[in-house]
Amino acid sequence: MNEVNDFTRPVIYQLLPRLFGNRNLTNLKGGSIEKNGCGKFNDITVAALQSIFDLGATHVWYTGVIEHGQLTDYTAFGIAADFPDVVKGRAGSPYAIKDYYDVDPDLAISVPDRMTEFEKLIERTHRVGLKVIIDLVPNHVARQYVSDQKPRGIKDLGDGDDTSVVFSSQNNFYYLPGEEFVSPVSEKEGRKWTEEPVRATGNDCFKANPTVDDWYETVKLNYGIHPETGISHFNPIPDTWLKMRKIVLFWASKNIDAFRCDMAGMVPVEFWHWLIKDVKRDFPSLQFIGEIYEPHRYHEFLLKCGFDYLYDKELFYNTIRDIITGSQPASNLTNCWVRTEGFHHQMLYFLENHDEQRIGSEFFAGNPYDALPGMVVAATMLQNPLLIYFGQELGESGMDEEGFSGIDGRTTIFDYWGMTLLQQWINHGRFDGEGLNSDALHLRAFYSRLLNMVNREPAIRKGRFYDLMWSNKRNLGFDDTCIYAFFRYCDEQQLLILVNFSDRDIDFRLLIPLHFFELTGLSVRLYFRGYDKLEMNRNIQFPAQIAVKGGIGGRIKRRSASVYELKHQDSWGDL
Repeated sequence: MNEVNDFTRPVIYQLLPRLFGNRNLTNLKGGSIEKNGCGKFNDITVAALQSIFDLGATHVWYTGVIEHGQLTDYTAFGIAADFPDVVKGRAGSPYAIKDYYDVDPDLAISVPDRMTEFEKLIERTHRVGLKVIIDLVPNHVARQYVSDQKPRGIKDLGDGDDTSVVFSSQNNFYYLPGEEFVSPVSEKEGRKWTEEPVRATGNDCFKANPTVDDWYETVKLNYGIHPETGISHFNPIPDTWLKMRKIVLFWASKNIDAFRCDMAGMVPVEFWHWLIKDVKRDFPSLQFIGEIYEPHRYHEFLLKCGFDYLYDKELFYNTIRDIITGSQPASNLTNCWVRTEGFHHQMLYFLENHDEQRIGSEFFAGNPYDALPGMVVAATMLQNPLLIYFGQELGESGMDEEGFSGIDGRTTIFDYWGMTLLQQWINHGRFDGEGLNSDALHLRAFYSRLLNMVNREPAIRKGRFYDLMWSNKRNLGFDDTCIYAFFRYCDEQQLLILVNFSDRDIDFRLLIPLHFFELTGLSVRLYFRGYDKLEMNRNIQFPAQIAVKGGIGGRIKRRSASVYELKHQDSWGDL
């Protein structure tokens, strides 16, 4: 069992079991599970999990675990067949949940034993020292939601609804009486989904004929808010609240450590406050990560609702992406922490996930190495959680045309597919990367150094943050459009982090304010040396006299970053 220290920062490794374990690289566009294969729970072995732990992860987010609509036939096992006009791709969307009390049969070696296989995966994950995250999708479910595995006494969502009215606080869905559903997708296999009356679509589309850009394969859940007046009807407690609580408790009882709550901002704040407080009475260590896209609501979801962490896409991700691609100056990063001051540690940073385009795609940086300065900032600037998407550490480009998912810079979540770079790393369970090119091997080695620093370096794990941009705003020797600089420090360690987002090597002079010396107790009279722990600028000399007026001079390579641990020169000898 691997040991985790007392000040652990969450480093989350997100993976789709469907793709992660799939060694079949036939990769036929739109191919079936028989043609293209599918990863299984059992493919995520102890060796696989140890490899993820060694990379520096503390959590694994298993995406696509709960049963969702898909087009593989499992009727022989008592699982209802789905309809092509309300399923995206052959494998289906993990966010169109079909049975909230079951796992995806695609992921099982033995379909009748699919839940047992998942429970054993949870046990393996914990045994290696990693924690388990799965998705909670509270805003919507598949159009054909039918639970064949619900516990005795549990009623299905929609069971007992009054379908003659648009809204009732005790209905689970919203209805359009007298209207019939029209899919934007033409069915080609002679099977057409029928739905009358129509239910509102998951993205708040109250039309009988949603477009292909709507979440047409899903239906919106009703939490007690009237769709026309916006008036809340929370007394008595809406039936959807009660059913969702039972679902959450069902999965919590299986030793899940956290839920990543999909589109949490589309569900009423009052529900989250009620649910999280109630569930944590029985499972106090269970954590909730909210997908929120409105920065002005961050306080509300953290303080009022009780979320442990929130996505920071709108501030950090959007800013860092623009800086990497040259659309914003590096100095704008200061605004990211200023606007979340007081709750930095609760904001989840990422450069990739299943929704976003791959760094190496033509739609983003075009080269995974060019984004490494941004990754260093994400990992070292604050004490918040960090998310890595599987294959990111190898430079996956997301430029395949898999089927439903076209060439869009994303790795498909809708199709049966194999990831070549990932399988080259896994190498039939040996995890030695034999067959990978040198670029991919070097990239993974860099990610391993960086991610392990998150919880091994005291200043990064628990230290304070000191932004150096304000003291260099009028410094002619410092290009704040390209360079970002800050300290992380604690009693045991002082780290200077410098990143260069530009395509050129830069000579710089960085001014260090007297205020920082006073905070840390560093002497203004001593010489210091800095060793680059990331080894990106190890051949660039960094002997420096930290002077209040003169600052530090140096050079930083193009598209690089350095984490310098400052030591008095006399304690470093002739280094």
